[in-house]
Amino acid sequence: MPSLPITHLVAAALLPPLALVILLGAGLVLLRNHRRLAMSLIFTAAAALYALSTPWVGGLLQKSLEISGPLDPAALDGVDAIVVLGGGRRIAQAEYGGDTLNSFSLERLRYAARLARASGVPLLVTGGMPGGGTQPEGRLMQQVLAQEYGLAARWVEDTALTTWDNARRSAALLRADGARRIALVTHAWHLRRAVPLFEAQGLDVIPAGTLFASTGIDDVFDLVPGPNGLRDSTYALHEWLGILWYKLRSISA
Repeated sequence: MPSLPITHLVAAALLPPLALVILLGAGLVLLRNHRRLAMSLIFTAAAALYALSTPWVGGLLQKSLEISGPLDPAALDGVDAIVVLGGGRRIAQAEYGGDTLNSFSLERLRYAARLARASGVPLLVTGGMPGGGTQPEGRLMQQVLAQEYGLAARWVEDTALTTWDNARRSAALLRADGARRIALVTHAWHLRRAVPLFEAQGLDVIPAGTLFASTGIDDVFDLVPGPNGLRDSTYALHEWLGILWYKLRSISA
């Protein structure tokens, strides 16, 4: 199995914006001797950059990953644990005196805290230190829950580096306490990849997504390219690439 940095480098080369830069570069290299092919590559890169940078296309791509709607609170009846997947950290942030959670982790944690307060179901937080740093996501989420939401995490998993790690290491903690039915909290576009990994560990999983995508064209700016549109498209394509990667691993296993 490739090391994590190599895997990330390959993924970056297959995703925008780097994939589009490579495509454009290839077109420029071929321009003198293979003009027709070169112009096709340049046009494709430009058209893809425009489309993927619009909020509308970004929303469509993220919507294609959603497997459920917003959670009905009644579905939490009989749930043994609310599992929150870490979404990343900001390393060595001066204003916090060290590592802190990024916006993805905070968005997931905020929704999980809302569910926990409404239901009384205990929380499990999971996430290690992918990319280095000094504090794992699991411990940072535990701290934020206690200090900013007044909630205690019953289980803390702090070694996982991937979503697959999140699933198998969290399942081990839950099984030790006889917990089997969970509500899985992550972004709505992440559930298609995350849910099957937790189910493969023998858990009964209720998707609890947050921040569902919009696919409407409400005004002209939904068709105007910008950094947010490219970001949303890239995250969605990253998820589809991750789904394909896990499927290929399961086939070769």
